[in-house]
Amino acid sequence: MCEFCTKHGDGKVWFKNAANYARDLTSDLARRGYIKTFFTATIEEGLATIGRLEALYKKKPQLPQRLVQQMQSRAREEHFGQVVTIEDIREIVGKAATVVRLPCACRWAALKKENRCCFSVSYTPDAWYQGLDMGYFGLAQDEGLERVSPAEAIRQMEALEGEGAVHTIWTMLTPFIGAICNCKPAECLGLRTLNLQVETMFRGEQVAWVDETKCTGCGACQEACSFAAIGGKKLAGESRAVIHAGQCFGCGLCRNVCPAEALAMISR
Repeated sequence: MCEFCTKHGDGKVWFKNAANYARDLTSDLARRGYIKTFFTATIEEGLATIGRLEALYKKKPQLPQRLVQQMQSRAREEHFGQVVTIEDIREIVGKAATVVRLPCACRWAALKKENRCCFSVSYTPDAWYQGLDMGYFGLAQDEGLERVSPAEAIRQMEALEGEGAVHTIWTMLTPFIGAICNCKPAECLGLRTLNLQVETMFRGEQVAWVDETKCTGCGACQEACSFAAIGGKKLAGESRAVIHAGQCFGCGLCRNVCPAEALAMISR
């Protein structure tokens, strides 16, 4: 699969390609079936699987390579994601025809607690998410999908980022884009797989960068990084932050906590 066959679509980035939100994609019978059973077949089964793998990983911190490849291959076909910045969110959501907020399925599956930090977007009035079974959350269909304006959705996601949430965008049978999640790594099934060395998402199109003339080496960015992508070095006897670009997923949270405003996001 060539980066979802849309890596260089409109906007030169796959998730900015409007075709991936198009109405004709919702007419596919396989996708409709997938959406109908998404919460039970993908989320519930995924939670059970990752629990077993985390226990296995504690005993031997390396999963069989064949298993890793199988998990990554299935994810790319069904439910694959990418980390995005808040700037990406503003662009994606700002163009949407409809936006709904719904409970986070990962947190509900794990804790049975409702936390509305997931958003589904559609670029046409014929929204795909009407096929989701909101009874999974113990809600009526008209209770579970909370319609919000694009501007309000962006404001809510900005607030979630302020609380330490990482923004990720996900497919519902690749390459159809279905949802934007805003979770902390310990609470998101997709982000939890990274701790097992299983990558079910792309790194972001951006990567963190340090202005060494401003950095004071305080370590705030290192504490805020969920991907262990920031280290330190000595420069003229003073501490400076160092970004490990290959490990950085480009969420942008580190720049939010820098008191010297020494961090920025640049094109990967």
